[in-house]
Amino acid sequence: MVKYRNNLQCCNLHEKVGSRREFLAKAGFGFGALALSCLPNEELIASTLKNRGINNPLSPTPPHFPAKAKNVIFMFMKGGPSHIDTFDPKPELNRLDGQFLPPSFRPEELNLQFVKAHEAKLMGSPRTFKKYGKSGIEISDLFSNVGQFADELAVIRSCYHDSIIHNPAVNLAFCGSVRLGHPTLGSWITYGLGTENENLPAFIAMQSGNFAFSDKSFHGSGFLPAVYQATRASSQGPPFQNLDPQPQIGVNNQRRMLDQLHLWNQKHLETRRDDSRLAARISNYQLAFRMQVEAPELTDLTREPKSIQSLYGMDDEKSSEFGRMCLLARRMVERGVRFVQLSQGNWDGHSNCDKNHVDNAGKTDKPIAGLLKDLKQRGLLDTTLVIWIGEFGRTAVAQGDGGRDHNPHGFSCWMAGGGIRGGKVIGATDPLGCRAIEDKVHVHDVHATILSLLGLDHTKLTYLTQGRDMRLTDVGGQNDLSERLTKA
Repeated sequence: MVKYRNNLQCCNLHEKVGSRREFLAKAGFGFGALALSCLPNEELIASTLKNRGINNPLSPTPPHFPAKAKNVIFMFMKGGPSHIDTFDPKPELNRLDGQFLPPSFRPEELNLQFVKAHEAKLMGSPRTFKKYGKSGIEISDLFSNVGQFADELAVIRSCYHDSIIHNPAVNLAFCGSVRLGHPTLGSWITYGLGTENENLPAFIAMQSGNFAFSDKSFHGSGFLPAVYQATRASSQGPPFQNLDPQPQIGVNNQRRMLDQLHLWNQKHLETRRDDSRLAARISNYQLAFRMQVEAPELTDLTREPKSIQSLYGMDDEKSSEFGRMCLLARRMVERGVRFVQLSQGNWDGHSNCDKNHVDNAGKTDKPIAGLLKDLKQRGLLDTTLVIWIGEFGRTAVAQGDGGRDHNPHGFSCWMAGGGIRGGKVIGATDPLGCRAIEDKVHVHDVHATILSLLGLDHTKLTYLTQGRDMRLTDVGGQNDLSERLTKA
């Protein structure tokens, strides 16, 4: 790792603030404002990078093989939605409601976190399941709107991993590892494919509900260069901050600041020709300038007809926030944003799981269905891969007052679009929904499948760090489902 030193050429501004770092800290205005009116500088920087043989790290990169999808909308339901109340009906569990576990189930295999296995009683689902579409996929009434698109969905009912605690399980879902400091799925995909629109970020993350956005497991680039981390967008108010120039900064002063910044960057780059991180920082100034032109148009939802806003549930207070996120996601992929991440919580139903799920489904069901319909009617679903997943499922046994404990041993996710032939169910859990038993799909397999649909070989998408070629799927990803998902 290269350490940055403040051995930069002095000028009047430098004499006043001491260093480039201090200069930026004392500038006191937004990152985007720094880039305003810097097109001449932008061309100089681009020329400098080209002369140094340093490419833009976000330039489009060909996939390893022909891709089915080119953009991703990744919807993460934090807290662990109950598969047996959403996408994995269990009539046998309902029949045995209130009874202790049958002798055929060894309590130690359940690996319960908050419930004593010998005291655990089965709790059936209060939800009603219905067959939807020509495929007849059974989906709970929690997602009756999503159910209208059953023939577009590939529901995987046999997901599993081994982490029963939220944070390590979230790390697995996003980063493929329980350890901190690993890149997220969006960062890996951006690293592998670059961006289609140089005027917008390649990877954008939004969140609503009870969600700790400060945790880099959700949006960080880990050991990959920082340019591949997510740009965070707000679900309320202006999605992007600091795009407007500060009126108190005069044109002449801004020009001097930008010219001086370019001079420092150029001097710094001359001694670090192979420093891709510095090249990335410089490219970010260019991106900030270009975003001032394109981002306001992207985020102006008043351009959308009332009928479209209603389709996403934006006219309902309960679903308006997630609906806004879904509509922004459609506008983002429409403009070439590679990876859009929508996170919603909290599905952690330890007490009164049904009420928890009714509330959360009420916030997300109509927006997700609206997103699928809108993508399809615009011809975007063919090339946009949509994923719905949480960090794990919930137990078949009750916890406290109608709650369910964590269950990483068997849970559901679904995918749509991106070349997928829908109307499929893959895998199964046991009759009580405790464990995946048929066609088991590890989280690494889910990641390998996503990468494959994007034309990326998960074994070849690597980054050398700490003496090892690291990858998203670690040493896993053996069950790539992409062929099965795309066949009629």
